Amino acid sequence: MNLIDLRSDTVTRPTQAMREAMVAAEVGDDVYGEDPTVNALQQRIADDLGMESALFVPTGTQSNLLALMAHCERGDEYLVGADAHTYKFEGGGAAVLGSIQPQPIPHDADGTLPLDKLAAAIKPIDPHFARTRVLALENTWHGRVLPLEYLRAANAFARERGLGIHLDGARLFNAAVASNVPAREIAQYFDSVSVCLSKGLGAPIGSLLVGSTELIDKARRWRKVAGGGWRQAGILAAAGQYALDHHVARLADDHHRAAYLAGRLREIAGIDLLGQYTNMVFIDVPADRLRDLDVHLRAAGIRISIGYLPTLRLVTHLDIDDAGVARVVEAFSAFFARG
Repeated sequence: MNLIDLRSDTVTRPTQAMREAMVAAEVGDDVYGEDPTVNALQQRIADDLGMESALFVPTGTQSNLLALMAHCERGDEYLVGADAHTYKFEGGGAAVLGSIQPQPIPHDADGTLPLDKLAAAIKPIDPHFARTRVLALENTWHGRVLPLEYLRAANAFARERGLGIHLDGARLFNAAVASNVPAREIAQYFDSVSVCLSKGLGAPIGSLLVGSTELIDKARRWRKVAGGGWRQAGILAAAGQYALDHHVARLADDHHRAAYLAGRLREIAGIDLLGQYTNMVFIDVPADRLRDLDVHLRAAGIRISIGYLPTLRLVTHLDIDDAGVARVVEAFSAFFARG
């Protein structure tokens, strides 16, 4: 029985064609800037997003960290969502390693940060306060696509106040496909953008930080300081190139499957559908049945993330096809039919 893993879109494995591209990759020493496949990937994503330069790094967490350290100095501050990955799920790296203070702002339900709350959080120019330097947004946020009108307004807000603006675009291409616009249409509102290759795009590892030449030069130095310099990384860059060539448009399939899954789960008594956004489905089930549900699904070859809350996130991705979604619906139906 093939495993169906709904925990995240990070669990995908390279396709056979991607593996072949990795094997055939031309490589060199990237710390010296001599890996041709890495260089080609960096130039390609910079061109795609309409920016000057890019840096290939191991993880999205490191990409966001390098961006903040390139934007800020010790004692500076960044404005960020209280439930944003950059703030909540990256080990406090900006504070621990960059001496950069986060100022969390509660999200609105659509993932935006209210501009009036952002304005109120900016510190006066006074030695008592950290210096507010950067606004960090996330798109998608819990699967939600930030509206382009909001991005325009946030960009104008940042410009008026002399702030840099960074995007944690781990799922930038999900947002672009869902909005039916090129990714550069979103990226144009930011000074720096982090893009993950190992989520919906299906590469085994890697993220890219994109921005101005000056910012990327700073980030490259911090990458080395943080132990992120790598050598013949072209093998991994080839997987990223393949993903950009072949796995962007197909993100629409993940979105359609998530929508279908949400519609079918809505019909099952005992499941409270909270919403479906791009490739993510959010449901509530009775808390006292969570563990039994997990056991039942594991027996059916299905993995989900069980936490301390009854809210479950189910994520569709490259390794889940229509037959897999049907198996998930059948397994949930059978469990809740037991009463």
